[in-house]
Amino acid sequence: MELLFKLFWSFFKIGAFTIGGGYAMLPLIQREVVEENNWLTSDEFVDILAIAEVTPGPVAVNTSTYVGYKKAGLKGALICTLGTILPSFIIILLIVIFFWGYRGNPIIEKVFLGIRPAVSALIFSAVYKLGKTMKLNKTMIIGALLTIFSILFLDLSPIVIILISSISSIVYFKNKEKKI
Repeated sequence: MELLFKLFWSFFKIGAFTIGGGYAMLPLIQREVVEENNWLTSDEFVDILAIAEVTPGPVAVNTSTYVGYKKAGLKGALICTLGTILPSFIIILLIVIFFWGYRGNPIIEKVFLGIRPAVSALIFSAVYKLGKTMKLNKTMIIGALLTIFSILFLDLSPIVIILISSISSIVYFKNKEKKI
């Protein structure tokens, strides 16, 4: 029971104190799950992020569900998922109840404009930390640069990019196995 509460509380804090969505949550999830509680290793965290990215749903919810399942089975998965989404639900409910009349208020709009750079910085820090824990090689860096190019200049769908990356990875590792 203590573990379930700790799982719930960890993901509730992450959900409550992260503005900007799943990617902005990644540094907090990594700190909580890998560094503070040792529920996952750095390699496991990177692997689950890859899986969370290609499965339907928000990356933070998918990650929390996996961590909960790994640590406490189905109950843990449900508890962690609830802990992640409950703060957003409560916040949205409060916004609708109390702030609906203030929509279009220039001060409120400026507050949200001020939050944007912080969210961008959180996302960048997550990418940076993940990059440091990955065992990058020349092929991975080229793949990342091609992905960025495809998104920015070719306007390729993320689904197409994920499929191409998956197929390329299979071909790459099959060829690598043949050489061994």
